[in-house]
Amino acid sequence: MARYTGPKNRLSRREGMDLFGKGNKLRRAAVPPGQHGPKGVRRLSDYGAQLREKQKCKRLYGLLEKQFHRYYKVAGATFLALLETRLDNTVYRLGFTPTRAMARQLVGHYHILVNSQPVNIPSYQVRPGDIITVGPKIQLPVSDIPPSVPVWLSRQALVGKVERLPGRADIDTSINDQLIVEYYSR
Repeated sequence: MARYTGPKNRLSRREGMDLFGKGNKLRRAAVPPGQHGPKGVRRLSDYGAQLREKQKCKRLYGLLEKQFHRYYKVAGATFLALLETRLDNTVYRLGFTPTRAMARQLVGHYHILVNSQPVNIPSYQVRPGDIITVGPKIQLPVSDIPPSVPVWLSRQALVGKVERLPGRADIDTSINDQLIVEYYSR
C-alpha cells in the first residue's frame, strides 16, 4: 500500500497542528502553506470544515483516501475505534516508538510480534487479548518513566497487551468525528 512521502511540515501547517508527533514548532502556524503567502482570512463553509476534519484525521493516521473511506464504510460512526486498533497505531500508543511513521516502519520490517508471530502489515487489526512484543533484534531504549498508555492497553517493558477495544472516550485525539460522519453522509 502506498503512503504519503512529501513534505510533512506543509501538511501540519495546513491543518494548524503537529500531525506527525515530531514536536516541531509550527513556525508559521497562522499562515497556510503556499507560494503566494496569506490570502486573507476567509470564513470556512460547513463543507470546508468537514473536509478539513477528514483530511486531518486521514493524515494523522497516515492513510490515503481509499483506505480511509473503506474504514468509514465498514464501521460507520465508530471508525475511530478501527483506526486506533491498527497495529501501527497500537505500537505507537504503547510507546514503543515516538511517531506513527516509525511504528509503521517497525511493523513493515517484521520487528513486531503479535501473539509470538511476526506481522508485517501495518493495517492489521489487533483484538482484545493480543500480546504485542518487540522482536529480539531491536533494542529500544527502556526508560524509567513509563509512557502514558491508554486505558485499553497495558504495557510491561517491551510487551504490550490489548485489554479491550477502545471507546470514543478512550481516544484522546482532537478529532471531531461528527464532522467526518457528516462529510461522508452528504
